[in-house]
Amino acid sequence: MHFRLRTSVFLGFLLCCLQLNFLAQTSDTPSELKIKQLIEKKAEYHRLTGGEQDGYRINIHFGVDRDKAKAVRAKFMTRFNDYDTYEEYQQPNFVVLVGDFKTKLEAFEAFKNIQAEFPAFIVKGKIQIKKD
Repeated sequence: MHFRLRTSVFLGFLLCCLQLNFLAQTSDTPSELKIKQLIEKKAEYHRLTGGEQDGYRINIHFGVDRDKAKAVRAKFMTRFNDYDTYEEYQQPNFVVLVGDFKTKLEAFEAFKNIQAEFPAFIVKGKIQIKKD
């Protein structure tokens, strides 16, 4: 009889330990919950902003002639194909912008190479987020 009591106590204890272990695996710690919330907030922010963030680009042309802007962009793309280019209309000018730089230092490094062939200056604006 004493053996049965010990066995049932031991089995009860074992069951409690297994249940606690299972609960510990399924519940998140406060820091894990915080991380999940931050990831969800960042994903929502990217959905709302269209995948853009603050950053820098290099302006290589602005003027009222649309054909001239297209020609400058085409010339740039043949010479520097490793940078993304954007053509925007900022009334009354057509603007050609280059790159998606997170920091001004990154933009300046590219600017040093570009300015030898194109009149250019660094501008602050919205950039496309690159997926690594």
